[in-house]
Amino acid sequence: MRFENDLLISYAHIDDQPLIEGQPGWVATLHRILEIRVGQLLGEKPRIWRDPKLQGNDFFSDTILVERLPRVAALLTVLSPRYVQSEWCTREVEAFCRASLESGGIRIADKARIFKVIKTPVPRDRHPEELQPLLGYEFYVRDPDNQRPRELSHFLGPEVERQFLARLDDLAWDVCQLLLQLRAESAAAPVKPAGKATVYLAETSADVREEREAIRRDLLRAGCTVLPDRSLPLVAPELAAVAHEQLARCSLSIHLIGRGYGVVPDGAARSIVALQHEAAAARHGLPRVLWLPPGAEVEDERQRAFVEHLRTAPWVHTEAELLEVPLEDLKSRIHAKLAAPAATNGKAAAPSPAAGVPRVYLICDQADVEAARPVEDALFDRGFEVLPTAFDEDETRARLDHEESLTSCDAVLLFHGQASETWLRRKLREVQKGAALRRERTLLGQGVYLGAPQTPAKERFRTLEAEVLREPADGFSAEVLAPFLAEILRRRETAT
Repeated sequence: MRFENDLLISYAHIDDQPLIEGQPGWVATLHRILEIRVGQLLGEKPRIWRDPKLQGNDFFSDTILVERLPRVAALLTVLSPRYVQSEWCTREVEAFCRASLESGGIRIADKARIFKVIKTPVPRDRHPEELQPLLGYEFYVRDPDNQRPRELSHFLGPEVERQFLARLDDLAWDVCQLLLQLRAESAAAPVKPAGKATVYLAETSADVREEREAIRRDLLRAGCTVLPDRSLPLVAPELAAVAHEQLARCSLSIHLIGRGYGVVPDGAARSIVALQHEAAAARHGLPRVLWLPPGAEVEDERQRAFVEHLRTAPWVHTEAELLEVPLEDLKSRIHAKLAAPAATNGKAAAPSPAAGVPRVYLICDQADVEAARPVEDALFDRGFEVLPTAFDEDETRARLDHEESLTSCDAVLLFHGQASETWLRRKLREVQKGAALRRERTLLGQGVYLGAPQTPAKERFRTLEAEVLREPADGFSAEVLAPFLAEILRRRETAT
């Protein structure tokens, strides 16, 4: 597979006509900056070609079809209303696909040799058939007020320029990776991906699409394979089939939940965002990271119900972690999960207590710190190392300390005093999620200590997830803790 050109840009002539006299056209600008950026990533100038003499009458050149396309490594299509109407552009795509059969196929490993740049949105069913399954690089944004698409350009102000260059950088990165793969195939020495992880990064609603692209860019630079690798169908059964097939190849799924509800596929009652999450949750053993922008105000009633479901449904949190943190903290958490060692052979880890004294993580609300002191003292007096709850104005530091305590302790005791039952249920879910972080050993004990004040809700409280310890009406008694602590020591002795 020796190619004369690295990339051929296929476009309609009208899309390169400058809107302002004296400025270069949109396609010419894309060509120039892409050539520079791919060259910087590749370490040498790429051979990117386009025919600057194309005319609007779609004159069909057999010379290009017969002589040039078979010697092109990849095709970049600039999709627009004119492009999908153009006989020349459509036949150019068809001819490239036919020619690619003689030079390794339309896909090399997990990479397609066609890049679909969407300059102006066109309904997917109007895209050339060969392009419909491909993910596109959207060089437009939707106006938040009226959803009208606005094309990104290098000349429309600093913010639009920043978005244009960010999308172009994503495109340049993917072009570079494909060219490297093609060169490795040509040398009969395929290059293994720099990273081992395959990650499902779910399609999102429009309001968090830019954040999704930032996460995708970060994962690709870490050497990860990011799925889905093609556009998801907008028919419910087809979407479910594709999502399940792609999720089966992944070791982590990431779901960014925005303010908008998202597209509802034909035949479905729920959005594409909700359907992907359901598909991921159905794959037991697949860890999930869910993210909500901090302070996001959800107005859509359907989305509000979906977000509340994610926050409160116990089954959601069995293998999922719901974060409401800044985007950079989300990136750090994703990389931490990808770096965690996988469980051996998929089997549950046996209890393996830490050396030395047993460690109990005592979790309480900030309002209950003083009320929990007698419990903390009793644990210490009986030979248990107490890991107290950390309270920090920096939410990220507090969360990391919480996770560290969950992973390093031998047992967890939740002190429930003045805090609400909602707080208690949320903390129980966090303890469940902590099991996925522990990897090497299981908890020897999980308890809930119900302290003052006594309330009807506490009297009715029960759970199968932890041992319930009820404080006597006349105040704290260390004897309440005795059976719980004895069981921890028994399990510790058995596991030794």
